[in-house]
Amino acid sequence: MNRQRPFIGFIVAGAIAVLAIAGFYWFFPKNPASLIAPTSQPGATIFVSKLSPVIVSLLTNPESLQAFEREGELSKLKNSFLAKSDIDYQQDIKPWLGNEITLAVTTLDIDRDPENGQQPGYLLALATKEPEKTREFVELLFSKRALAGANLNVEEYKGIKLISDTQQAIAENKIQNPQSKIQNNLAGAVVGQGFVLFANDPKVLREAINNVQAPDLNLTSSSEYQKATKELAKGSIAVAFLNLPIVAKWQGLELAEQTYNSEIISLLFKPKGLLAETAFVTLSEIVSPSPPLTKPVGALQYIPSSAGLAVSGSNLSNLGNSNVAKLWKQATATIYGSQEDVVSRLLKPLDDAQKRWGINLPKDIFSWVQGEYAIALLPQEQTTPHWILVAEKSEDVEQGVGRLDVIASSNGLTISPVTIDNQKIYAWTELTTASKKTNDKNRASFTIEAKVRGAHTTVGNYEIFTSDLETMDEIFTTKENSLIKNPNFQDSIAAIPQPNEGYIYLDWTKSQDFLEREIPILKLVEVLGKPFFNHLRSLTVSSYGTNTGALKGSVFFQLNNS
Repeated sequence: MNRQRPFIGFIVAGAIAVLAIAGFYWFFPKNPASLIAPTSQPGATIFVSKLSPVIVSLLTNPESLQAFEREGELSKLKNSFLAKSDIDYQQDIKPWLGNEITLAVTTLDIDRDPENGQQPGYLLALATKEPEKTREFVELLFSKRALAGANLNVEEYKGIKLISDTQQAIAENKIQNPQSKIQNNLAGAVVGQGFVLFANDPKVLREAINNVQAPDLNLTSSSEYQKATKELAKGSIAVAFLNLPIVAKWQGLELAEQTYNSEIISLLFKPKGLLAETAFVTLSEIVSPSPPLTKPVGALQYIPSSAGLAVSGSNLSNLGNSNVAKLWKQATATIYGSQEDVVSRLLKPLDDAQKRWGINLPKDIFSWVQGEYAIALLPQEQTTPHWILVAEKSEDVEQGVGRLDVIASSNGLTISPVTIDNQKIYAWTELTTASKKTNDKNRASFTIEAKVRGAHTTVGNYEIFTSDLETMDEIFTTKENSLIKNPNFQDSIAAIPQPNEGYIYLDWTKSQDFLEREIPILKLVEVLGKPFFNHLRSLTVSSYGTNTGALKGSVFFQLNNS
């Protein structure tokens, strides 16, 4: 039987607060430089085991962010989290809270007994600038829990006072008093002059104290963690560290291919939004399959600004072996339990098209695109998005296009030349017949209908493929309104370091409905991060800066000004 118990509301509040403030920020400051964190690394790692799956830290006092909120979001967040605790943030927490809030999953199973299921250990560490006031807060918190029906335990462990209400005591009290408001266990302790710790079990606190007194056990002394922190961006306002194999184990997954051992994420404020820089650490040597790009690819000039998703780079033939693809493969396997191909995951309409045409995208198209490329989706209401593929011309590309025409013909499609805006287009059409009754009952009238299943043309140094003629027409009739000239796109890629391997650009406002249909879990994420998604305009992903043992990349979240 699974013994996975819900952890205490105070830690839930801390978890969501750290993630909401650090990872899903819905406002951006007018002067990002004023929000440099006072510390570059979390100090609470001394309490956390080397085997911790994940640790997330906000490296500044929430009050320093208060001046930049527009609609009182931060105040609403604090009030919402503390609504059921009878704790007043301004009076009980603000006077002593320091410059760090850290949440960690310390262990996958507190008692390490697989027979009774898994109960992860959760630790919330809050930096304190007034230890005495912090002790008063801890006493206040547990006294209010006692008034609400909890039975408290007090013990001294290695010179530190621990207060807790155990699960057993809470269960017994619920039998005696069914109206008890206490449903989850809590343990707390003020440690030295620096931190107050809260956990979902006293065992978690004892191990945290052991980790301090035996430094070789804690995360700070981990060579993997030390290597990862060398990749931290300067001025980070928040940091997260993931032990990827243990995260996968936590999710019950077996990774077929484990390229990276750990990941560190740092968050920085930028004038137009929030930049999340990440570094994946590995023991093996990383070699980029394609030369880095020092500017956006020219193929983007043929992608309309109406695109909801655009992927651009060079050497599409190596997409499956690219660093971005490797990142995607391990990330989806670790987080979602899926090792689905990067293209079919992001570009499902193209995947549907290859099934309709009877082709294999990597073999029949991607293999001969070794220069610049751009792939885009143009969302349509309640229908499959239209798509565009632009490839830089070469001898291989010309031969590849000829083979595609042959494949189209062998699948019953007709190659029909048409003209749009003085540009010759070759459309792949499927001819069908439709009949209707005539006045003569013995005869029927037939009409032939042509359905376009794809189109391609050559313009300058590029070959362009589209899903339909309407999309091809949009490319030529809106030449001055291409994605590469769009101010929002320009602002997004300006935040990404160069050189890099290209971009994955997602216009959230245009793609939201399509993404929700394809990835239903996004609706849950949107509920949890509603203020952030209300202000999100776009996000841009890129990889860059590889060295022998780490792959760096970033996600830029562009936010609306209003």
